[in-house]
Parts: sequence; structure tokens; C-alpha cells
Amino acid sequence: MGIYEPFRQVPMWKNTFENDHILFASTSTIVDVEPNQENKVDVISRASTAPPSSNEQEGNKPLDDKVQRRLAQNREAARKSRLRKKAYVQQLETSRLKLAQIEQELDRARKQGVYLGSTSLSSSHIGNFGTLNSGITTFEMEYGYWVEEQHRQNSELRNALQARVTDVELSMLVESGLNHYYNLFRLKEDAAKSDIFYLMSGIWRTSAERFFLWIGGFRPSELLNVVMPHIEPLSDQQVAKVNTLRQSSQQAEDALTQGIDKLHQTLALSMASDPMSEGGYDCQMASAVEKLEALESFVNQADHLRQQTMRHMSRILTTHQAARALLALGEFFHRLQALSSLWAARPCEPA
Repeated sequence: MGIYEPFRQVPMWKNTFENDHILFASTSTIVDVEPNQENKVDVISRASTAPPSSNEQEGNKPLDDKVQRRLAQNREAARKSRLRKKAYVQQLETSRLKLAQIEQELDRARKQGVYLGSTSLSSSHIGNFGTLNSGITTFEMEYGYWVEEQHRQNSELRNALQARVTDVELSMLVESGLNHYYNLFRLKEDAAKSDIFYLMSGIWRTSAERFFLWIGGFRPSELLNVVMPHIEPLSDQQVAKVNTLRQSSQQAEDALTQGIDKLHQTLALSMASDPMSEGGYDCQMASAVEKLEALESFVNQADHLRQQTMRHMSRILTTHQAARALLALGEFFHRLQALSSLWAARPCEPA
């Protein structure tokens, strides 16, 4: 069944995701019950709302105590999560203040005639006429914090799975992990406005990660291939839904790829045209710039596809499966980063 028409108009892309009945099969929620297991949320709800009979009050007292302890633990976990988020936001604010200070120092250095190229800043931070691209500098700092937070969340998720915590606690970690990826997509959307070529080049990622780069990130269909071995066995219904999701993602990827290839060809022809033709050089360059503005939309659309694929996949899986999938994805990127370090440190034979 063809889910997507050929990619025609870039601005219409995001709207297509709103029609779940066209793109994705209906999926279960993120806290679906595992086969033959009782949902912990239902247990808490029934234990806290149903009044026991006079004959059962004494027998139910240990269960009530256990439920109360679990609720207290959940509240404490939520409180710690809020504190971590607050600390993370404060850290970002401190980084912005440091960035403003760096910009002031660079501005004073330029006024004093100091050559900007001698600084330790990479060329990706420097725009035309030697000005500092503060948007990219901010993104790199925030992305560094994002990677650190991802490592911490991976460790927390791994410990929770090993400790066999309840579905309620695990679902909180899963939701936090998904939101962490969604935050990255928002960071990239801001960075795309500052320098779309920087973002698409992937130089903010490690070398091994760039090998898998597709329009500024990972292919959603590859994401599914990475996590599948870690979430089996799946029920027949889950297998059918995952296959539908994979097909939808691949068709969307093909549509985006065709669109960006068409943009590439159109831009190449535009730049190769005779500058002495009607309109002249200025008209030619203005047309090229207008075409390049579509690149920002392509990156945003690709990230939207990534986010939708992750969201729908989490709804197909049970809580424990979703947790294992997130952990597998985080460890995959961590191993790529480690591989990049090993590759850079390898001994090189003399020429």
C-alpha cells in the first residue's frame, strides 16, 4: 500500500504526519501490559480506591503498606527528576553567560587588530567577515551537555532494568529518555537557522556517527534495525505494527531523499547557468539563495520523521521493551563515539 505520494512540496510535509490513519497503524500506549502480567498502575489504582470489606481489612494491610511505600518511592523519583532538570537548565544558562563573555573578548580582540584565525575556535564558529556565529557556538555547548546527560540516562536505565523496577518507575524513565531526544531536535531546529550547512555536514558529531548521517541525523528505519534484536520476542500483533511502521518510515525517507536530490540538481543547474544571461549575476545568486532556504525545511522534516518514528515505536512496545529499546539506541551511539576515538588514536604507518 502506497502511503506517500512522490515528494512534491516541502512545506506540506509536516502536515502529512498529522493524519495517523494514513501514515501509521493505530498503536498501543507506552504502558501496554506485557503478556500474562498485571499492570502495576492498575494495581495501585485498585488498591488505593477500592475500600476493603471488614473481613479483608486485616489481610490487605500488608499490601496497602507495600503500595504506600511504592508510591512514596515514585514521588521521590519524580522529585529527583525535577531537580536534575532544574540543574540542567541552570547549567545551560551559565553556558550562555560564558558565551556572551567570550563574544565580548573576541570583539575587543578584533578592535585591537588581533587576527581571529589564531584563536582556538574552530572554523565552524566563524562566519563571513570574521564574525562569531553565536548560534552554532551555543548549539555545540548545549549538545555537549546533551551527550553527557544521555550517558547518565543510559546508566540509570540500565540499573533500573537490572533491578527489575516496576512499570510505573520504568515508564517515567522511558518518557524522560524520549523527551531527551525531542530536546535535541529542538536544539537542531535553532541551529539550522544559524548555519544549515554546518548542521547538515555533521561536524558536530563524531567521525563514525557521520558515516551513518542522513539529512543531519540517523535514518529512522536504521533505528528500528538497531533496537529490534533487543526487544524480542514480539507478539504477532506487534510484529505487524513494527513492519507497518518500518514501511512508512522508509517511504518517508525515500520521499525526503528524492526531494533533496531534486534540490541539489536544480541548484547545480542554476549555478552553472550563464551569468551574462537575463538578470545577470546578482539575479542568479539571489535565486540560488532562495533555493537553499529549503534546506532548513528538509532538516526539520527529517527530525520530525525521526521523532514520529520513535513516538510510534514506543506506543507499540510494552514498557520494558521500550526501556530496552532506548537503552540499545543510547549504547549504539555511545559505541560509535568510542569507535571514533579509537580510530583517531590508531597508529598511522609512515608514508
